[in-house]
Amino acid sequence: MSISAWEPVSPHAPPVALTANGRILSTAPNRLGYLTPTDPSVGVEAIRHLFGLQGHVWLKGLLPRAEVIDFRGWVLSHLAESGLLKPGTDPSVGIASSGAFDRQIADRRLMSLVRSTAYEGFCAQPRLSRLMDGFVGGLSYLHKRKIMRFTLPGTAAATPAHYDLVYLRGGTDRVVTAWIPIGDTPIDMGGLIYLEGSHAVGVAMEAQSSKDNAGLSPQERISAYNRNMAEGGWVSKDLPQMAERFDSRWLVADFEAGDVVLHSPYMIHASTTNQSINGLIRLSTDIRYQNVDDEIDARWGNHWSLDDML
Repeated sequence: MSISAWEPVSPHAPPVALTANGRILSTAPNRLGYLTPTDPSVGVEAIRHLFGLQGHVWLKGLLPRAEVIDFRGWVLSHLAESGLLKPGTDPSVGIASSGAFDRQIADRRLMSLVRSTAYEGFCAQPRLSRLMDGFVGGLSYLHKRKIMRFTLPGTAAATPAHYDLVYLRGGTDRVVTAWIPIGDTPIDMGGLIYLEGSHAVGVAMEAQSSKDNAGLSPQERISAYNRNMAEGGWVSKDLPQMAERFDSRWLVADFEAGDVVLHSPYMIHASTTNQSINGLIRLSTDIRYQNVDDEIDARWGNHWSLDDML
């Protein structure tokens, strides 16, 4: 029996030309593919097996859909005072305003939200916490530094390609990221995309980094902004070029509220721009778990701030 209860997503043309940092992703079959969802009921051992093979696992419907949508509405209602939402609309739908909004107000409110009890509860809800206990093989530790992002449609914002260990070198490499779309996030809204097979690439890159940076101080070695991570190094804004460079495919998906994607700290991932056909705001959170007995990066013991340089 397959460890995925769903068939692989049938290839189809994305509804829009996927772009990131002014570059359009190729839709050639050897450059663009689709993630395969996995039923969480297959059990933690099967999930860990898939994670080891792929570097990621898309857990379909792990969280209660209605609760995720309700949380989306709660978050966006608190951001609404910035002018982010279309007036008179349901915050849980998340229709972006056609006018200007106050970025400073939105950012200040976002920094308050990530420190709130409600957000902490969403990230630490029992269904997710129990899964992560089993996944890390003991008591799971949820990093205090947790990130929540909103992206408006029609803006150029996109996350460059990277792997997470670059920002977590002060602790164990047995960290797992949970990326949670807060609301339905179809391909046109620009959710996370993964470079197929790149967890092995990340391991090789990290080994090369250790060799190249042997003469640096411990503080310099763990810096997220060391010389190897500048544009032209490992982080790249040119996603099509990365697919060519590694002869791989970017894997995309139509995510729904309730889905969770786990990925390895070595897995190269990025995002595309939000081109929502319906003018919707993309909202998501990315949080990190590890075994509580493993070494913890002290820099992640503080709440996320926009200026924390991580």
